[in-house]
Amino acid sequence: MKIGVFDSGKGGTTVLETIKRFLPEEEYYYIADSKNCPYGNKTKSELLEITSGIVDELKKWGAEIVVVACNTATTNCIKDLRDKYPELKFVGVEPAIKLAADTGSRKILVMATPGTIKSERTMALLNENRKIGQEIRLLACPGLAETIENDGDVGLALRNVLKEVLAEAEEYDSVVLGCTHYPLIRNKIQEFFPKAVLIDGNVAVAKQVKRAIDEIKKSPL
Repeated sequence: MKIGVFDSGKGGTTVLETIKRFLPEEEYYYIADSKNCPYGNKTKSELLEITSGIVDELKKWGAEIVVVACNTATTNCIKDLRDKYPELKFVGVEPAIKLAADTGSRKILVMATPGTIKSERTMALLNENRKIGQEIRLLACPGLAETIENDGDVGLALRNVLKEVLAEAEEYDSVVLGCTHYPLIRNKIQEFFPKAVLIDGNVAVAKQVKRAIDEIKKSPL
């Protein structure tokens, strides 16, 4: 089965590699939209126009499943994309807030782009999954994805975006990597949060792609 995957650059490759590990027999197409990186500072209408153009391209290549391997694009656009392309199966990537909350962590930090942090979907995930006594802090990280994409000074960029939380860094049990670029610098992020478990949703995405494949195979011709 042909599966299209896209992101605002190379961040989505972290999702793609996880999916391929679970589903090695499928055929994959990947679009790295570096031209429009970062997505995190785009408006919702801009994102929908950009992502629709990418989906059109993936459709031409025969994709039956499209993985929106970007938290910002997923939280802002996936509902509209499903409405616009009912013939396709869409799988999105959301900040793994539920995974972190379900671990029983007492204090959770969610790192993501400004576009993801301010989205209604992210707030819904927080409100739906936060347990009693659990503190979940949302931290916008402007410019971090772009710095990773362009092989910039990641250490400096991290210090800049984390300056508000560094004094309490050792208090966090879990840190949610709410952008698919962030797992590319997992080790560097871990240095700032030595006692925290770093969590992303890539395995959950791979499992959802498997479910989408099963649904298509079971559908009547």
